[in-house]
Amino acid sequence: MKDLVLTSLVQLGGNNPSDQEPRKAYCTSFFTSCLAWGNGLINHLGVFYLIVLVPLCVLLGSAPSLAEVRTEVVEYRQGETILEGYLAYDDEITTQRPGVLVVHAWKGLGENEKERAKQLAQLGYVAFAADIYGKGIRPQTAKEAAAQAKIYRSDRQLMRDRANAGLRFLQQHPLTTRDRLAAIGYCFGGGVVLELARSGTPIAGVVSFHGNLDTPNPRDARYIQGRVLVLHGADDPLVPDEQVLAFQQEMRQGNVDWQMVVYGGAVHSFTDPNAGNDPARGVAYIKGKYFPACRSDANPADSKGS
Repeated sequence: MKDLVLTSLVQLGGNNPSDQEPRKAYCTSFFTSCLAWGNGLINHLGVFYLIVLVPLCVLLGSAPSLAEVRTEVVEYRQGETILEGYLAYDDEITTQRPGVLVVHAWKGLGENEKERAKQLAQLGYVAFAADIYGKGIRPQTAKEAAAQAKIYRSDRQLMRDRANAGLRFLQQHPLTTRDRLAAIGYCFGGGVVLELARSGTPIAGVVSFHGNLDTPNPRDARYIQGRVLVLHGADDPLVPDEQVLAFQQEMRQGNVDWQMVVYGGAVHSFTDPNAGNDPARGVAYIKGKYFPACRSDANPADSKGS
């Protein structure tokens, strides 16, 4: 399994011999982190691992610049609402490839999500960072962000509609393989991609990074068509144990193919370099603690409650 994935990753960036060694070294480093989760998880996820989990370490740090990434700010719509997303892809690859939807945290589409999209594009995916709130709506304070997030947490159908609008845009892009799609989300966005899955949208899988797990419609889990992976901080004060247990029961009763990885000592926003480094605040990113193969040099800033 390891050799197969390493070979696929090394070849994904192209055939330039000068790129082979750094790419191989990076992929080996990635596996070192993944194997810490346990071989059972990797073997169980199978193909989903290849199209969703392979970028995981990249999403949490910086990848080698092995591809020429083109980015575009694009407008699209959900009903009458204009949305503004961020598209990233390697323009040296001319064939279709899998697509990954990236959904933002509670302050709206920002640099963190754009960077994740670019990192995915470096691995050969078409990545689209969606806009749930609408063009020009980018909360600047925690109070503003809470108000915006509440709109969608209080109206899960609207949340699902906005997520599906982004997925349709990605699916209709000429470089995207239409039946090979996944979605990832951070904090607020983690809850969004779970609702996307509950809507019954055909998708290979979703990954929630320290996302909200609650839903007013737990019976909708039976409509989930793809696999679900939740990455959760054991000490996250914004996602209490009761919510975790309810989510697990929801997945079981819905007969969902799901996995949940719980990181000891991690609080909310543990993958966000802008979350600061004080776990006592309830949100924190501590460089290299949970994902030692990854790197980030971002400066801390307040992201509490995302």
